[in-house]
Amino acid sequence: MKNTYKFIWTDEAIAGLKEIILYLEDNFAEKEVKKFAEIFEKHLNLIQANPKTFSFYEKSKNIRRAVIAKLTSIYYIFDKETITIISVFNNRKKPRIF
Repeated sequence: MKNTYKFIWTDEAIAGLKEIILYLEDNFAEKEVKKFAEIFEKHLNLIQANPKTFSFYEKSKNIRRAVIAKLTSIYYIFDKETITIISVFNNRKKPRIF
């Protein structure tokens, strides 16, 4: 039987995603915003199907990083039942260590 993980979103992850969406809406056509949303959803599905798909974040042995687009990454951790989205990060910003 396939394991189905439940997503938990931190406030920081939600705020980061909102910030990225607002930036895209202000600077790109609707077509590009929709394309980003599709790619983002595809990556969430990949993470949910197999959380081990993506590599560990180089500064942590338990946080994984999925690069969504050149400028966007998802940082997450998981256990047997849940995947916690820690951050949706704009890669143009200076990263802070989790």
